[in-house]
Amino acid sequence: WIIIEDRVYDVTKYLDDHPGGPEIICDVAGKDATEEFEYTGHSAEARDILKEYLIGKAEIDPAKVALKKQKAEAKAAGSSSNFVIIAFLIALAAAIFAIYGEQI
Repeated sequence: WIIIEDRVYDVTKYLDDHPGGPEIICDVAGKDATEEFEYTGHSAEARDILKEYLIGKAEIDPAKVALKKQKAEAKAAGSSSNFVIIAFLIALAAAIFAIYGEQI
């Protein structure tokens, strides 16, 4: 089982169908996986599939749930901005090589 937000899911039967492989789910089994789930940026379809495995509700402080969700969203936003920076640096390096590469 895993917890996402304040809901408990028994995803045992889904392990072999998970696109990232069963080990990703097993790494967060038995604990709150909200941060990891949100960080990955699951689609609406993935969220619908998850509903099939809902078995209950966990008694978790709502403030903790909100904080974990904020952290995950901030982490996800940071990783996409890192991609933009890396893409920019590659483009800059290519431009410098194009300008000065012939002189070397």
